Amino acid sequence: MDHSTHDHEGRPHGTATWGTAVKATLHCLTGCAIGEILGMVIGTALEWGNVATMALAIGLAFLFGYSFTLFAVLRAGLGLGVAIRVALAADTVSITVMEVVDNAIIALTPGAMDAHLTDGLFWSALLGGFAVAFLITTPVNKWMIGRGKGHAVVHAHH
Repeated sequence: MDHSTHDHEGRPHGTATWGTAVKATLHCLTGCAIGEILGMVIGTALEWGNVATMALAIGLAFLFGYSFTLFAVLRAGLGLGVAIRVALAADTVSITVMEVVDNAIIALTPGAMDAHLTDGLFWSALLGGFAVAFLITTPVNKWMIGRGKGHAVVHAHH
């Protein structure tokens, strides 16, 4: 085997396509969006402060993001312990990048943190943050998949 074109585990470098990266990012974005929207809606409806609302939203984004992958690899026949490790390996960087970007957009949008559920600003900042996060996270996922990391770990178990 020519080790100059393979990583240390024998997988070829550079095999990730943009289509694969987009699919992986959309998968991550779906879980993150469900969790984050739910957290923002709950925190806003309960009139929690900004920090508590963002903490809940981020926590739920990670929970839902990991859950989507966890359920998929469990269906593929992996045991729970292995499935958890695969989900953590597959999604941690992607969810982290997505959450940092999305929450930075929300935090930096004037008035967004004080907007209510009925305000267009609440939804435009949230959805705009998701769009920017998608654009930034997709190349990160492509880079990781090309090195046998991220969602490449999940695909090894399908």
